[in-house]
Amino acid sequence: MSLLTVALVQMACGPDAGANADRCETLVREAAAAGANLVLPPELFAHPYFCKDQDSAHFALAEEAATSGLVARFAALAAELGVVLPVSFFERAGQAFYNSAAMIDADGTVLGVYRKSHIPDGPGYQEKYYFSPGDTGFRVWPTRVGRVGLGICWDQWFPEAARAMALLGAEILLYPTAIGSEPADEGAFTRDRWRRVMQGHAVANHMPVAAANRVGSERGATCAIEFYGSSFVAGHDGAVAASLDETQEGVALATFDLDTLARGRAEWGFFRDRRPGLYGPLLTRDGVISCSGQGRAGRGHGPEGDREK
Repeated sequence: MSLLTVALVQMACGPDAGANADRCETLVREAAAAGANLVLPPELFAHPYFCKDQDSAHFALAEEAATSGLVARFAALAAELGVVLPVSFFERAGQAFYNSAAMIDADGTVLGVYRKSHIPDGPGYQEKYYFSPGDTGFRVWPTRVGRVGLGICWDQWFPEAARAMALLGAEILLYPTAIGSEPADEGAFTRDRWRRVMQGHAVANHMPVAAANRVGSERGATCAIEFYGSSFVAGHDGAVAASLDETQEGVALATFDLDTLARGRAEWGFFRDRRPGLYGPLLTRDGVISCSGQGRAGRGHGPEGDREK
């Protein structure tokens, strides 16, 4: 039996970076004291969600991964508590900027950095102004508590990202998040579909999925966003195993037996019955491929497209 207890941190994020880090640390300690050995804070928790507006002053918030004070602080905390602790931060690398997360193992070792692959661009979520698309590819880390796959926010909507991490050997998928109201559509409330798409990833890959969001109202120069919290952990069957409400700060925990889940993945055959040779359209923008895999001559539905590769 290999037990993993994952905890979510849900918090409001104010203008004082030090206070935000202090609040996150308090909640991480609370989660560890409750038995968590993997703790997930929300996306970019050190600051208000600055992507509401296009303001070049915010580039000064970025840190290099190797010298980030935030990453160093939480690496020391991970080592002290013996927990795996992914930390989302605004990364600068030379002249490039990324929305990144450092994967910190339970001994405080920074195993590496993942850079967000899918970058949104819409009212209130103008991330393309700040972040280049990530160049790390999807990553899975062998940590003390299991093999952990990590995406960031908008990544969580893409089944391709979840499946890629599962194929790389992930045993749990984590998504630090900053999501709430839609400034361009006051009637839109995306929480339920946000949850459902990740619950689908949990079922299709037969593994737990955890998403940690922030709460509170944040106003920028051009709009305001009401972050709806609702952080949750879904089990391999898609059912919500732990969650928080739309406004509360706090932690939520769920425990899973990774050995039992591994047997279940084999029994269900989601990976045994895959047909990679049929998935060529996924490698194109518009789904148009030729039978040879090059050009735009067909849709890949003929005999050639049906061959296993």
